[in-house]
Amino acid sequence: MTTTTSGRTPLPAAPQGARRPLTDWLFAALVVAVAGWAFRAHGPAMDVYEKAILAGAVPSLIALGWFWRPLRLLFLTSGLATWGAMALYMRATDGYGADLAKADQVFWLKYFLSSQSAILWMSVLFFMSTVFYWIGVVSKGPTPTKLGSRIAWAGVFMALVGTLVRWFESHQIGPDIGHIPVSNLYEVFVLFSWLTTAYWLYYEDRFARQGQDLGSLGAFVMLVVSAAVGFLLWYALERSASEIQPLVPALQSWWMKLHVPANFIGYGTFAMSAMVAFAYLVKHHASESRWWKLAPLWLVGVVLCFEPIVFRSKPGAEQMVSSYWAVYFGISALIVAGIVGARRQIASKLPAFDVLDDVMYKAIAVGFAFFTIATILGAFWAAEAWGGYWSWDPKETWALIVWLNYAAWLHMRLMKGLRGVFAAWWALAGLLVTSFAFLGVNMFLSGLHSYGQL
Repeated sequence: MTTTTSGRTPLPAAPQGARRPLTDWLFAALVVAVAGWAFRAHGPAMDVYEKAILAGAVPSLIALGWFWRPLRLLFLTSGLATWGAMALYMRATDGYGADLAKADQVFWLKYFLSSQSAILWMSVLFFMSTVFYWIGVVSKGPTPTKLGSRIAWAGVFMALVGTLVRWFESHQIGPDIGHIPVSNLYEVFVLFSWLTTAYWLYYEDRFARQGQDLGSLGAFVMLVVSAAVGFLLWYALERSASEIQPLVPALQSWWMKLHVPANFIGYGTFAMSAMVAFAYLVKHHASESRWWKLAPLWLVGVVLCFEPIVFRSKPGAEQMVSSYWAVYFGISALIVAGIVGARRQIASKLPAFDVLDDVMYKAIAVGFAFFTIATILGAFWAAEAWGGYWSWDPKETWALIVWLNYAAWLHMRLMKGLRGVFAAWWALAGLLVTSFAFLGVNMFLSGLHSYGQL
């Protein structure tokens, strides 16, 4: 029997025509049963497009559960927790539906299962996961890294519960208020955070089964998730964005339910590829002692600390930068300084260059595929909402720039064998392009997407 280069014996391939285990079919039956209940209980409130999306979600969820088994437990537990929250809400009703005031009166809703409580737990857990991943980088044993991974899973669970419960809550406010929670920056930052984390956990698990330990890389990936959570908390506190609002007319379309999730799979995987690229560059500069040779890494640090300048205090406030962003700046500066200062120790824990390059490529490839689908869906949505598939609106223009950037990266990779430091710098620069398309357009430019302004 042969062994892999890591010394592990490879798992035997499943014989052709092998039957799926009973657990696979039990999971499939459970998904079908839940979907049937949803059709029966909520079908009258759905239009034909929502029913089609629900029907299409059934084989999609089954396929995901068969493809990556940890998702089964995630789906089951998040579904049960959401059902529990709905049951607690429905104990008291008002003139339209469940009495949402119970979110501040019932213990389990107030501290765990209401949408805002669950999303706050998500935020805390993602911060904790980042800390434990970094403890794993600087310590000798694998325990902190494993804890970081498990806490990240818990964060994804709470994010899903918060998202599903918020969806339910929106339908209890009044007629035509309910909508899938992907309609504003608060909701899509929640989506971005858990999608990026889930995608990272998938690759961590996949490479571990191949004998490759990617745990230390999670310290870098969770940094961008923590940054997103930091913005999310500021946006909720400063702009009261956590309140559920009715959809503006342009968003009252079933295309939104498809376009936005596909878009944020692209954003999340692009962000992950950028942080892998950052880890690649830290490892590449590990033995460098001349400070001017480290200038590019310091430049990255300056960019990462740029948010306090962009997100100032409210107009008319005395201070230029709010206390929140001042603290953010200090923490970011310390993190960047710590990474550059401890680059040798960090590099020794990072995977080999070819593994980092492979993860970076796979993340960009998946993101590009979903971003392409999202762009096409967005064109159909634009035709329905504004009467034309493409109008060179700033958001559309920058989406095209993002698409062209990664199309060029993949072309150079597949046709010219692009690898190494240049590819890493390009992927890292792609995060700046993507961030401007995601947030910068909403902040500095106006157009048909002005309803998403900060």
